[in-house]
Amino acid sequence: MANPNPTASTAGVTAVTAAIETHSIDHVPHAERHGRVRDLGALWFVSNVNLTGMATGIAVMAVGASLFWSIVATVLGSLFGSFFMAFHSAQGPQLGLPQLVQSRPQFGYLGAALTVYVFAFVNYVAYNTSDALLSGGALHQVFDIPPVAGYLLAALVAAAIALFGYRWIHTVNKWLAIPIVVLLVLMTLAAFASPRMDASVLAPGRFELAPFMTVFVVVAGFQLGWAPYVSDYSRYLPATVGVRATFWWTYLSSAVSAVWVFVIGAVAAAIAPKADPVTAFMILGNALFPGFGTIVIVVLMLGLLSIMAINQYGGSLTLISILDTFTKIRTTRALRTATILAMTAIVFGISQFVGLDRFNAFYGNALIFLAYIFTPWTAINLVDYFFVRKGRYVMSEIFNPHGIYGRWGWRGTLSYVITIVVMIPFMVTAPFTGFIAVAAQGVDYSMFVGLPVAGVLYWLFTRNLDLAKEDEMVDAEGLLTAHGGPVADDVVPADLTS
Repeated sequence: MANPNPTASTAGVTAVTAAIETHSIDHVPHAERHGRVRDLGALWFVSNVNLTGMATGIAVMAVGASLFWSIVATVLGSLFGSFFMAFHSAQGPQLGLPQLVQSRPQFGYLGAALTVYVFAFVNYVAYNTSDALLSGGALHQVFDIPPVAGYLLAALVAAAIALFGYRWIHTVNKWLAIPIVVLLVLMTLAAFASPRMDASVLAPGRFELAPFMTVFVVVAGFQLGWAPYVSDYSRYLPATVGVRATFWWTYLSSAVSAVWVFVIGAVAAAIAPKADPVTAFMILGNALFPGFGTIVIVVLMLGLLSIMAINQYGGSLTLISILDTFTKIRTTRALRTATILAMTAIVFGISQFVGLDRFNAFYGNALIFLAYIFTPWTAINLVDYFFVRKGRYVMSEIFNPHGIYGRWGWRGTLSYVITIVVMIPFMVTAPFTGFIAVAAQGVDYSMFVGLPVAGVLYWLFTRNLDLAKEDEMVDAEGLLTAHGGPVADDVVPADLTS
């Protein structure tokens, strides 16, 4: 049957298409900036509240510390890791670029792709594999959907959100903010009102530095894991938004929700020590009143859809960044769709190999190793932005493979490699423990070593940079002012716009 109103149908399709984000790794023009800095609050508060975030609390309990000392390490690790990720968030409004593209001035056009971009892609795949396992398990337990079908259903919903992009990701998290807060309050009541939470469970017990520091690194690493993509969600804010406001809206929102979520997860693990994460939260919820466990899983599943969308969105930007390094591309909607679906397929394959029964081991190792690989990068990137170039970059040169930032940024790359080598003796993992960590009875100091070593090395290596010439190019280009004011936007190569 013919469409009785083809004009209306066409208009509807056009409206849907127009709602899909067009920008990806290119600079966001000042004329297209929108939103308020407080919008970051809902995004970063909600982003920690999901099945995977809660499962982090279960993972820390597997380290072997008592519940009391695990909670203390969790609080300190969350506050520490959030500090660095919030400063990365502050770069977004000032530069209008995704986080990874900002690594080209430190690592070079090609160097960034073969180091930072690859590590970031591993980050997205690892987290979304964990999300896939839990989403399949949750939908199977609540709705009796086969785990494979459950993951595919969740992935398709997340892919749709990721395709529509930045606005929709922010909007979904705003919708979830109030239900998430209510859920956390009720789960807290359930956790600490449980009959199993007697004085013996909460007793501090003997303090052991090794498991305490491992918990600290795991939790700090979880928060540091946001660093490679945190400014992706602040880059549309007006350039007049200050660093301080962006930092605090990101830091407080993410740190508070992380502490809250990880502590509830740790308590759930103490109450049901042998259960998988989904079962543990069901037990915890039903302890408050029958049926609440199902509500807990459903709401946490909604939060998981949001974070899956964020990971697919970030994974898409990473794949596009890698492709753009080797051949100039147009960032069309079709390309964004293809890269999002590629992420979905890769994660599906890995999740089927891992399986839910091995979730705790997979996720725990992922948290540790991701913390190690991003510790040097975060120091290098922040030192470059705040202390070396002070937020002044030549935008067109960031997209120029033969520009002033070079093919290989030896300063960033060498700082990174040296720092990793220096960190290895301090690392504590399941397959390997460094000789200094062994001598220190298993205490992991790697993060405290890596951050200052990478930062100081990079600062020393940049002492001979011709920043005066670069400042002249920044002023001539006109995309940035000392305070990020609105100026011309026509110098970014046309092949990076749709």
